[in-house]
Amino acid sequence: MILIKNGKIFTMAEKKYENGCILIDEGKIIEVGENIEVPTDAEIIDAKGGWVIPGIIDAHCHIGLKEEGMGFEGSDINETTDPITPHLRAIDGINPLDTAFEEAIKAGITTVMTGPGSANVIGGQFVVMKTKGICVDDMVMKAPAAMKIAFGENPKRVYNSKGKMPMTRMATAALLRDTLIKAKNYKQKKDSAQIKGDSFDIDLKMEALIPVLQKKIPLKAHAHRADDILTAIRIAKEFDVLLTLDHCTEGEIISEYIKNAEVPAIVGPTLTFKGKIETRNKSFTTPKKLNKAGIKVAIMTDHPVIPIQYLPMCAGLAVKEGWDLEEGLKAITINAAEIIGVADRVGSIENGKDADIAIFDGNPLDSLTNTLYTIINGKVEYKL
Repeated sequence: MILIKNGKIFTMAEKKYENGCILIDEGKIIEVGENIEVPTDAEIIDAKGGWVIPGIIDAHCHIGLKEEGMGFEGSDINETTDPITPHLRAIDGINPLDTAFEEAIKAGITTVMTGPGSANVIGGQFVVMKTKGICVDDMVMKAPAAMKIAFGENPKRVYNSKGKMPMTRMATAALLRDTLIKAKNYKQKKDSAQIKGDSFDIDLKMEALIPVLQKKIPLKAHAHRADDILTAIRIAKEFDVLLTLDHCTEGEIISEYIKNAEVPAIVGPTLTFKGKIETRNKSFTTPKKLNKAGIKVAIMTDHPVIPIQYLPMCAGLAVKEGWDLEEGLKAITINAAEIIGVADRVGSIENGKDADIAIFDGNPLDSLTNTLYTIINGKVEYKL
């Protein structure tokens, strides 16, 4: 049992405590308040006026799949041999011993959504996981959590170099539609066979897309340019499936369309060189403008594009551009949790949720601030 006291607590659940306490037991938050009676067997953490927030969440990264300092041997992010690979599962490629997980924990990051890159039109299944562990199966919170798809320059560039489809945006959209139609047909045949008791040959590619068609998981769309974002929305509407807009670099240009489609945005990586034509309009003003338009916004690192430990700094730079501080905190806590489908467990400091908590000696979004404690599942995993 742990009691955190004397902290400035941002619960991300519509309540804030200037000098509050949190009681943790068996990996869960069991009480939050101004004054909590100290159990005799509790370990006391005196936050001493520090800032206490829910464990930070990166809603889009590739941690564990593109390992730090490993080169080709540690790069399992893109299977660039086939543009349609929905059956790839992130859990089969993640190395929990990637040193980036240690950096994440030191920064107060307790949950990540990680998965395949954007080389393929359909890249495979993302997973949501905790940042502490040695066996990925024990760290998983949700798998599959989303199906990665990609528009724009990346699939064009990869397959143009191979002289095969897709070499245009039209072909990218066509391949995605074709595969979703095949998945619908496959599901109908499978359902019919099960009703009749007939044998049925399993197709792993199609099986992987059934949760998408059932709206159990979203399409996680790599889309920077405004027209690519609109194509993603168009196809999601055609097939009546869930969608998240990842990167959403030019989203502010078409914010009304995104709002009307009721699709959330995971913005970033913004703290990088504008190395592609489709990223030339990226700006730290985008989160504020999308949020002002009524769109739910999270912020990502796309690690290793931006090292994962700089996620709070990215939110801070968005706040520097005039965004509200608490909205910036939401973008890396409760908004991220809601968008990636794990808000029932993490993202806010509330009774019954996982005891994933980060304590800082000041504003977490300030680059000069130190992480004092990172707690994951009720256990102190980092202490300054």
